[in-house]
Amino acid sequence: MAGRIAVIDHGRIVALGSSAELKARTGTSTLEEAFLALTGTEIRQQSTDASNRMRRMARARRGR
Repeated sequence: MAGRIAVIDHGRIVALGSSAELKARTGTSTLEEAFLALTGTEIRQQSTDASNRMRRMARARRGR
């Protein structure tokens, strides 16, 4: 496990600390809940959209 975790939203670090610190700061019981409290963004939707955009950009650069 990591000693420190950075929560990044749209390329900007919005929080930094241990798992316990982030959960205490947000009053949540899981890191996923802490992430949502800090960013207001759904994890799966954002990561899927970002991954798909990156794949499309990589394919375009390769000429596919």
